[in-house]
Amino acid sequence: MTTEHPDADERTAQSSGAEPGDDMEALKARLARAEALYEQAPCGFLSLDADLRFVQVNQTLLNWLGYSREELMGKMSVFDLIDPSWRQLATNRMELLRQQGSTEPMELEITRKNGSRFHALLSSTSVFDSQGQFLHSNTTVVDISDRHASEERLAAHGGFLQTITDRIPARLAYYDKDLICRFANAAHATRYGKLAGEMVGSHLSQVVRPELLPEILPRVASALSGESQSFEAERESSDGSRNYYQIHYIPDFQNGVVEGIFIELHDVSERRRTEEYVLEANRDLEERVRERSAELFQSEQRYRLMVDAIQDYCVYFVDEEGIVTEWSESAQRLHGHGRVQIIGQPYTKLLANDSMSEDEVDPDQVLRLAKAHGQWETRGWRLREDGSRFWAHTVLTALRNEEGELQGLSSITRDMTAAKSLEDVMNDLNSELEKRVAERTQQLVAANKDLDVFSHMVSHDLRAPLRHIASFVALLQEQLGDSPDVLTLQYMNSIAKASKRMSLMIEGLLEYARLGRVTLESQHVPLGPLLNGVINHLKQENPDRNIEWVIDDNLPLVKGDAMLLAQACGNLLSNSVKYTRPRDVAKIMVGCQSSPLGDLTFYVQDNGVGFDLEKAHNLFVMFQRQHHSMDFDGTGTGLALAQRIIERHGGRIWAETSLGQGCTFYFTLPLPEPEHEMLLPDSAFAMLN
Repeated sequence: MTTEHPDADERTAQSSGAEPGDDMEALKARLARAEALYEQAPCGFLSLDADLRFVQVNQTLLNWLGYSREELMGKMSVFDLIDPSWRQLATNRMELLRQQGSTEPMELEITRKNGSRFHALLSSTSVFDSQGQFLHSNTTVVDISDRHASEERLAAHGGFLQTITDRIPARLAYYDKDLICRFANAAHATRYGKLAGEMVGSHLSQVVRPELLPEILPRVASALSGESQSFEAERESSDGSRNYYQIHYIPDFQNGVVEGIFIELHDVSERRRTEEYVLEANRDLEERVRERSAELFQSEQRYRLMVDAIQDYCVYFVDEEGIVTEWSESAQRLHGHGRVQIIGQPYTKLLANDSMSEDEVDPDQVLRLAKAHGQWETRGWRLREDGSRFWAHTVLTALRNEEGELQGLSSITRDMTAAKSLEDVMNDLNSELEKRVAERTQQLVAANKDLDVFSHMVSHDLRAPLRHIASFVALLQEQLGDSPDVLTLQYMNSIAKASKRMSLMIEGLLEYARLGRVTLESQHVPLGPLLNGVINHLKQENPDRNIEWVIDDNLPLVKGDAMLLAQACGNLLSNSVKYTRPRDVAKIMVGCQSSPLGDLTFYVQDNGVGFDLEKAHNLFVMFQRQHHSMDFDGTGTGLALAQRIIERHGGRIWAETSLGQGCTFYFTLPLPEPEHEMLLPDSAFAMLN
């Protein structure tokens, strides 16, 4: 709809040459009617300048917007009525109007004064002056809110229908009578590698592969003629896989005329595969039944041959009362009885009655246990027909059918006479071996007693001369007093030191020997309190030393002899205290670390003088030292005793060091089981503090 501006009548009158004064009343009436039509038109009219500001607007549009004319004219622009996202589009449209004079109609959402919105269709043309300069644009505004709402409802309904059909595993589509796709659900579109929206508008020939058209076009033609089509076919999917489908072409009758066809595809691949699998399984089952029947026949033949051919075994069958019901050739060969002689006889006839005590239980008890437990074994002497005996191992097995009813018992007997003889020989040998072990144990006990006597002799006989030497040296030193004979005093001091050193070496040797025989009192020992007790002793012995002790707070429990472990740790810590003496501030650390195997390894590390590890091949040998006694005192027994104690506990000890770089001793100890962890009472550590 287009309506000219009221000024158009005036311009028309001027262009026709009419005088302005002619018939003014009639002209005013016409102008009034035109203005009324303009203001009350069923659609909105507005004029915009180049900056999109309102130049003119009719009352209809003002009513729609809720603004007064004074609020819009010269004060507001279109930008005030539309969303910011539309501004660029409005600017581009005005530019087209200035260049072309008109544009295609445009749908736009306009905001009222109260904030509500309505959808409008805008149709615009341009007004130019005589020189072609743009003056303003005239725009017709039509309220299409109702149409837009209907379209949204229709779209929502279509979307709802699309959502429902997309959830259906069946593949659905609709083609009109021109074979143009008007609807497809997601499953149908996915079959062709497309989206549902991409299918709409496509011709059937653009969707179906050319090689399939000769097959389906006749069925499509029949469906368009009103005949439903149902069939199964194999189809290739977009991913290259092949599946079986049950396909239905259903005519769409409207007022008795076919307007299109519904296409419905159901994937029956699993059903077809199942049918083929069942068919193949039936064939395979039939073949297996034939093979199994042949195998059973052959197995029965082999069983009879095997039962009759075995040498050291025999098989026969008895009923639940122990009466022999079937006798094989192997049983006849082992026992000597013929089939006629033994069938119907109790199987106790085969037992040696004079040695029944050697069986585990009596024959009746054996039958009862075999029937109750399904199988029972017994050993004892068996009789042959000629009266000779053989040692046998018999297994009685209860035979039941599928309903669990007892059908009898099978007896498998093996001649174990040779094994029985060997067992007797082994028993004799074991008795002899036990006798020899007892004799050897007595010898070892005697040797240990001799070693204890020797240790006592060494302790007493060697210490006594040393005590005499030390006493006389002391007397000589006292007698010489402040003698000017310096050389004699030096000799006396050397003898005193040597005798003391020898006494300590004897003590260490005796202790080393004792550790090899002492019984370990194994218990759960917490290393933390144990080390604290040892360190307290060392602090008392070295009150003038500046030693920094770093002890791990999370030392675990170990399993061993608390007193021996305290001695080993004391020797290692004393070694560190001794060889850190040249340091102004000694640092000794004790802790544990995980090994690559997941075990815990303990360490004692110091910043002492260290030694050359490549030359320390005798590090843990008694009386062997890495430094001269003039530099560091000691007898060379501490590390040997520590190693002996660690090894007695099942661990090992080693060192890492270099000259002048300190030393670290590593050792391992057994850890207690977590569920059996026990703490020693406090009184156990009172002796160590």
